[in-house]
Amino acid sequence: MTSNPSVTIHLFRHDLRLADNPALCHAADGSVVLPVYILSPELYDPSHLGGENPVQHDGYGAASAVWLHHALESLNETLNGCLHLYKGEVLKTLTHLCASTGAEQITLTTSHLPHERKADEQLQQQLAQEGISLVQIDGNLLWSQDDVLKSDGTPYKVFTPFYRRGCLSAPPPREPLDIPQLSLHDRRDDALSVKDLGLLPSHSWDQTLSAQWDISERGAHKMLEKFVESADGEGLDDYAEGRNFPAKTNSSRLSAYLKFGQISAHTAWHYPAQRHEDIDKNLDIFRSELGWREFSYSLINQFPALKSTPLQSKFSAFEWEENQTSLSAWQQGMTGYPIVDAGMRELYQTGFMHNRLRMIVGSFLVKNLLLDWRHGEAWFWDCLFDADAANNRAGWQWIAGCGADAAPYFRVFNPITQGQKFDPEGKYTRRFVPELKNLPLKYLFCPFDAPKDILQQAGITLGRDYPKPLVDVKTSRLRALERFSALSA
Repeated sequence: MTSNPSVTIHLFRHDLRLADNPALCHAADGSVVLPVYILSPELYDPSHLGGENPVQHDGYGAASAVWLHHALESLNETLNGCLHLYKGEVLKTLTHLCASTGAEQITLTTSHLPHERKADEQLQQQLAQEGISLVQIDGNLLWSQDDVLKSDGTPYKVFTPFYRRGCLSAPPPREPLDIPQLSLHDRRDDALSVKDLGLLPSHSWDQTLSAQWDISERGAHKMLEKFVESADGEGLDDYAEGRNFPAKTNSSRLSAYLKFGQISAHTAWHYPAQRHEDIDKNLDIFRSELGWREFSYSLINQFPALKSTPLQSKFSAFEWEENQTSLSAWQQGMTGYPIVDAGMRELYQTGFMHNRLRMIVGSFLVKNLLLDWRHGEAWFWDCLFDADAANNRAGWQWIAGCGADAAPYFRVFNPITQGQKFDPEGKYTRRFVPELKNLPLKYLFCPFDAPKDILQQAGITLGRDYPKPLVDVKTSRLRALERFSALSA
């Protein structure tokens, strides 16, 4: 008479996939797998961990919660309805499941966020007291942070040497793993439905947003394949140059899938090379973007207060303006500068923003409006599908000039010339700022310079159909330079 196979719980978190999931593979090795996802307030507000400066609230923003809802629905479907969903305390839920199923082992993918790592250490110790083993396995970063250190054993604080000297000199990222053969535990009656988690908003703004994406592991792989297989200047074929132009189709659009782990960074790293024999500049630059993601996680582990505290301490004394009217206008894409407004409207309408626009709108907020970069970080956190705790914070500190590897304070993007240079035909701007669609290209990025008859022919009255500019770019730039330069004195 054969004994029943053991049960292993796999706790899904930032790894909502079956392919290339080392922790899930470990769980499947000789065990029946109970797939579990727990929506827990412990991971949203880590202040219970104590300390003088607990990390600020890290819950999902509104857009990310919508993505999570659909990602869990898709994962549950892939698992033939066997994903067990719970809401509440992680320890209490897991000990209950272990007691009721006889599971003595739990697997999860290692988190690289400081507060989650602390919570996991605590959880591991508590479970061990109950005779339960918590197995943590890396799966979401390309390199172990211990493998990417300077010669003196300290972490890098500047991206280029981190990536070129550190990452590329370390052991190369492993090859992706196949989907494991899974023997799944039957669904339990006490599990919740995805809808029960309450991730969707009460109003329906999310329906248009989510309809533009295939929010699934399959969708992630299709997005990567499209990016890699495209030719004639699209996708990876002209990534090095084309990625700067928001009207072009050269962005991979993988960021949200990577955030939720619906595709692994290892797959994104290796798949293009499998399809192209040569590592040309396009693939090299694409891989360096994956390297920036690694760098952001390195920074957040060096500086856990990255969300709220500038890495360059002198910026703590910076005198930001307080202007809710200007902040609201920026959030709504009503600044009077069309390329800025196009970026902000893309964000709100699609849950995504082209990377070039992230730099343009960030520079405008911080340097032309002199509004605190933390306002921008918070808005992106709420509106972006790909709002990654490490990337979002590192990116905003870079834009503000106060990060470890930051844009210099005197780098102020001119929204007029940025539009002319990176949207030269105006396709992107006209798409998201349709009230200006009839304006000649000469005035598209500076409608306030258009003669009255040109505005009339285009059906535009500034201040009614489209806002007048919040600030003058030249005078606001000089004001910013004066205030920022005072910090370096």
